[in-house]
Amino acid sequence: MIELVTDAGALAGVDAPLRAVGAFAPSGETDGDAPRRPVPTASAAAALAALGDPVDELVALGFDGAAGSSIRVRVPGDDGARTVLVVGLGPAERCTRDVLRRAAGVAVRAAADVDVLATDLAAVPAVADATGAASTTPAAVLRAVAEGALLGAYRFDAYRSRPRPMRLTRVVLAGVAPEGSEDALARARAGAEAATWVRDLVNTPPAEKRPVALADRVAAAFAGTDVAVRVLDEAALAAGGYGGILGVGQGSSVPPRLVELRWAPEGATRHVALVGKGITFDTGGYSLKPTAGMETMKMDMAGAATVAAVVRAAAALRLPVAVTAVLALAENLVSGDAQRVSDVLRLRGGTTVEVMNTDAEGRLVLGDGIAHAAELGPDVIVDVATLTGAIVVSLGDLIGGLFANDDELAAQLAEAGTAAGEPLWRLPLGVDEYGSRLEGAVADLRNVTTAKDPGSIIAALFLHRTVPAGTTWAHLDIAGTAWRSEPGPYHAKGGTGTPVRTLLHWLEGLAAA
Repeated sequence: MIELVTDAGALAGVDAPLRAVGAFAPSGETDGDAPRRPVPTASAAAALAALGDPVDELVALGFDGAAGSSIRVRVPGDDGARTVLVVGLGPAERCTRDVLRRAAGVAVRAAADVDVLATDLAAVPAVADATGAASTTPAAVLRAVAEGALLGAYRFDAYRSRPRPMRLTRVVLAGVAPEGSEDALARARAGAEAATWVRDLVNTPPAEKRPVALADRVAAAFAGTDVAVRVLDEAALAAGGYGGILGVGQGSSVPPRLVELRWAPEGATRHVALVGKGITFDTGGYSLKPTAGMETMKMDMAGAATVAAVVRAAAALRLPVAVTAVLALAENLVSGDAQRVSDVLRLRGGTTVEVMNTDAEGRLVLGDGIAHAAELGPDVIVDVATLTGAIVVSLGDLIGGLFANDDELAAQLAEAGTAAGEPLWRLPLGVDEYGSRLEGAVADLRNVTTAKDPGSIIAALFLHRTVPAGTTWAHLDIAGTAWRSEPGPYHAKGGTGTPVRTLLHWLEGLAAA
């Protein structure tokens, strides 16, 4: 991971082969056919001053300051030509910390061919986002810019015959006041490292992260830390009545696992349980997916990777909140031993389920995971899962689905998502008629209803039926946001690491309350 350092001085005083500055897009519409003229920040104008009229130069190059855009400009000087990277920030009135987070990612991705990048993006004034004025504090903006830089530098070259390592090793964040900067950078690094770990796990080929191997890899990552690790093998799962995990995994030659990770700092007064879906590869079982539907199914364990990474970050930051992660790991394959449509499973806790679609397997393993988590006595349970294709249809790949049985919890998670730049949208849960359609013919529940019903809501209602009465609970459906088919400002193709930083922001809020 690249090194981040702060410098309280002006950007002009930093010696670096490449300097990144910002420029805003003009507000409103441009009259007629006149080109849209960008508005450089003060430091950008100074850096480009030797060009004469820098705005004319940028317009001539086709740059208008649109968010996500960038352009390199050679600027003559007494010490020879210097290269300046101008990054678009969009309209100034919409320049939130997430805009700056994205701009930092764009800058780092455009600077892959230099060893040091200097930028003063963390000193650009930000406007408040939905979380309020706290989002514009210097520490909040610095953290966002640092996250964007760290995440933008991500590469996954482990399986390339000719790796494409990033040459960039250091980013200098200029114009940053010392007060609060060390803590902001530490939190940014913890979140980025956790998200990067999730990306690595998600991007790993499925043959190398089958349930036993993934459980071992996760356990090894916590060796020598203060996090307690417990792994239930197939015998323990059978003895404990974890019929959902066992049923989904019975078609594979590699047995399932349940992994429990516990960060329990002394004096903690809050206990949060996180449950993650960990289907290491999903064929759909006998309700077989088409080939195209399997192409990204190595990412179906993103929920499990996410909750493990959140515990890792919480422990790294020594957050005074107890956090338990429960990873339900199985491989959904087809064989003579695989579960059949209309088989009946008994989940942990006794609920029986008719399996009407073997490709609706995530809710089955989560049912066991939620029951396991509830037995640990947490104050709140949040499950995270790449659960339904319907959420992708509803919200696309930029917004995650949020369901909750508690308004305060839903508001906290939505606010944390905004702070992290990982937005969540709450969908309804209290739809009794939809819930009644989950009643089974020969068992307590069925795992799907009809094709006309809203798939994401039906899945959430199923999970809600497995949550013990009186338990505060939320469900995050990340089927769209856990994977990117095209690169973004600070995302490469593949695993995104979303919503690790959302959950970390939420835990930080609980710790501060």
